[in-house]
Amino acid sequence: MTDALTDHGRDLLQRQSGLLTRAQALSHGMTRKQIEVQLTSGRWQRLHPGVYATFTGDPQRSARLWGAVLRAGDQAALSHQTAAELHGLTVTPAPAIHVMVPSGQLVAPIQGVALHYSCRVAEARHPVRTPPQTRVEETVLDLAGGAASLDEALGWIFRACGSRRTTAERIASAMARRARMRWRTELAAALGLGAAGVHSLLELRYVSRVERPHGLPAGTRQFRVTRAGQHQYQDVTYQAYGVVVELDGRVAHPAELRWRDIHRDNATTVAGQRTLRYGWADVSGQPCRVAAQVGGLLNRRGWDGRLRRCGRTCQIPAGQIPA
Repeated sequence: MTDALTDHGRDLLQRQSGLLTRAQALSHGMTRKQIEVQLTSGRWQRLHPGVYATFTGDPQRSARLWGAVLRAGDQAALSHQTAAELHGLTVTPAPAIHVMVPSGQLVAPIQGVALHYSCRVAEARHPVRTPPQTRVEETVLDLAGGAASLDEALGWIFRACGSRRTTAERIASAMARRARMRWRTELAAALGLGAAGVHSLLELRYVSRVERPHGLPAGTRQFRVTRAGQHQYQDVTYQAYGVVVELDGRVAHPAELRWRDIHRDNATTVAGQRTLRYGWADVSGQPCRVAAQVGGLLNRRGWDGRLRRCGRTCQIPAGQIPA
């Protein structure tokens, strides 16, 4: 029966993962009777009121996403966790499909869909990606604004920048166009560090709890080196002193990744540099001890600076603090 569709109607059907709205089917060659025959015969199925899957069997994820956004209206766009899924910022689909619709446009509740009303849908919507979805920068800011904590909000920022799906500058530009933004000051500060190469919440912790409070020199973030024809990025590099700090935020450390890190550390040593490696517990729980180790190694390799206490309870040994 899809033969009754116009060429444009068949193009729509292919682009929309086998889905059509009732209005699309009628405007592209089909009659009400033909639609009803397809539904009653079971060759088509009703995914939502006025939204039809032109096939039998369980709809795949792409069809369900199309169904949600088609039901929500022409100006709707997948957003929040669902847009993050499409942009590759998360690998686990959210229980509900998140859809953004224009403020003032009343949309009836849709089963399995979380609706978000916004006056910025037209600006936030990506111009070419399908199904219709918010731009990656807008997605990140939507998720950051709705996060349960500042750490979670920062995590979305650094995940997007660290995966190179966008840049800190683009997110900052998108944030500047928003009249209201939760945690604007803190996010702006993090984006400034993101532009300087900080690509994770752990790297931010290193800067804010280890490096700056204890007077360490500013390292180069995400310094690129090429070895055996492959590009690698060092988290923090103190180039003048041949010291590299690698930060590992993974809770689990599979054997293959552990061996990769060992090989990278060995290559760094062969190149004349020394590597220090820290995890989340080190940087967050014992920042003073980390600063003492980094500062001590830098001193031995030519840094003539001295550490300073980060506060009255700083745990840096007295011998490393100038009188």
